[in-house]
Amino acid sequence: MKTADMMKELKNGALDARLGALYGADAITAQKERYKKAIAEFEALYGKDRDIRLFSVAGRSELSGNHTDHNRGRVVAASIDLDIIAVASATEDGVIRVKSEGFPEDTVDLAGFKAPREERFGRSDAIIAGMCAGLAKNGYRTGGFVAYTTSSVLKGSGLSSSAAFEDMIGNIENHLYNDGRIDNVEIAKIAQYAENEFFGKPCGLMDQTACAVGGIVAIDFETEGAPVIEKIDFDITAAGYNLCIVNTGGNHADLTPDYAAVPTEMKAVAAAMGKSVLRETDEDAVIVAIPTLRERVGDRAILRALHFFAENRRVALQSAALKAGDLDAFFDNVIASGRSSFCYLQNVYTTKNVAEQGLSLALCLAERYLSDKRAAWRVHGGGFAGTVQAFVRAEDVKGFAALMESVFGEGSCMVLRIRGEGATLVC
Repeated sequence: MKTADMMKELKNGALDARLGALYGADAITAQKERYKKAIAEFEALYGKDRDIRLFSVAGRSELSGNHTDHNRGRVVAASIDLDIIAVASATEDGVIRVKSEGFPEDTVDLAGFKAPREERFGRSDAIIAGMCAGLAKNGYRTGGFVAYTTSSVLKGSGLSSSAAFEDMIGNIENHLYNDGRIDNVEIAKIAQYAENEFFGKPCGLMDQTACAVGGIVAIDFETEGAPVIEKIDFDITAAGYNLCIVNTGGNHADLTPDYAAVPTEMKAVAAAMGKSVLRETDEDAVIVAIPTLRERVGDRAILRALHFFAENRRVALQSAALKAGDLDAFFDNVIASGRSSFCYLQNVYTTKNVAEQGLSLALCLAERYLSDKRAAWRVHGGGFAGTVQAFVRAEDVKGFAALMESVFGEGSCMVLRIRGEGATLVC
């Protein structure tokens, strides 16, 4: 469909039902304007005579499990109604050009960027090249395109802006060159490959899977390369709660070594026990081996391993609680997860800058405000900076948001809904 025709579809309401399904009926008008603005930006960059398609990939919120996926643990996560959208058009030159709002345009010649380049680690063009290399390696078609993207998933917010971008590249290639036949779980796996090998970050698979698959999902990564994904039919909003994400203003930039140290130290404990990851080890055996482990890997690595074992048990309990609609059990374990993350996983602030502890402050304030209410709170996402998560009753949201925004700024408390679709073709 030409850009002018797509604009008409948006204006005459032809896409209202589709947008309502993704964002909720009360957000249709705002989303129509957002997509129209994105198309106008695309036209200004790449011309008005192109056939275009519209794409969306959800951000994600980790509901249960913190730093377990990279050691083949369990998580519960959900896609949310903050997303990255793209206007894209296929080209015949084998070159991908992506202009993301607020960032310089990335240009990747697929013929010349087929293998990882260490000097490109940490760059978005490496993600694009890695996604296409991964698709090709798995037998899928790849090709050039031009795209304009804009995102409501804040960079460094713990809502997985990087995973959403990776999935978006796969989503576009899937529909432009593979007739939409690539399963979203496969796209997520390729996104992890791109981030590990081309971007240089040893991430797990949880973020990419949650962004791509959609809804609330329980994911068990025990079998390498074949995660078991189960959708959980539970509506937090219908139960009277909002999922609140508080952005403390910290940024994930320059924290790659902090993130990388978590799986590295956990795997060091596993290696000392003769295994590759902690899921293959026995907790009791690790405890018996602590005197030797202290000499080999250090105390923090042991604490992080013990967090993994306890967190994995909590995830199973929380999955069961959501299926049973037992919010009290779910919330108890959310709070326990947060405490374990602070005390044992130690991912609430970076030791490189102990004066900045926005997450610690937000957690302290959340506990103070919510402790006498039926609610829960914890560090959100990878940690070290960024966001905390709280499950807050609808009648308490206004007061909770007012407190958080008085400290972290207007708009810092995001009140979210969980959406049923992850990576998708909008039109």
